[in-house]
Amino acid sequence: MKKILFIIAVIAFSITAKAQETVKSEAPKLYNPAADAKADIAAAVKTAQAQHKNVLLQIGGNWCSWCLLFNGLVTKDAELNKFMNDNYVVLHVNYSKENTNDKVLADLGYPQRFGFPVFVVLDGKGNRLHTQNSSYLEEGKGHSKAKVMEFFENWSPKALDPKTYEDKAKTK
Repeated sequence: MKKILFIIAVIAFSITAKAQETVKSEAPKLYNPAADAKADIAAAVKTAQAQHKNVLLQIGGNWCSWCLLFNGLVTKDAELNKFMNDNYVVLHVNYSKENTNDKVLADLGYPQRFGFPVFVVLDGKGNRLHTQNSSYLEEGKGHSKAKVMEFFENWSPKALDPKTYEDKAKTK
């Protein structure tokens, strides 16, 4: 009887371990510790300039549950996803024990001071326009769709284009 219980326990443990391994392997791998962040940012800026967009750097790591939550919101919500992709070239910049990207983050004004995720908006010339502390976008156990949309709108190319405001002044 003890042998049967032992065998059942071993089988149950093996199934549980395999299930946990499967869940870990299915988690999104948004951040690449081996990536050349400086080169990736330069390429994103070049693309943004050609497409008349800004660059949205999402800085964090695969270890960061809030980073994954944010990505889940902006990729699964159709309205947020469309606005983000229409206005930004999005790049995930890794920060982890494998690669902290210290030089790149220093060049960006040390955005890690706000914790993770942290967002940096660059224009099509690579100039840093804004660093966003993600805690201001939180609501409950996630991020507020309304606050995220407001952030996206306020730092979009249209919001920063003087012509947007000249046209409004002419109609008054």
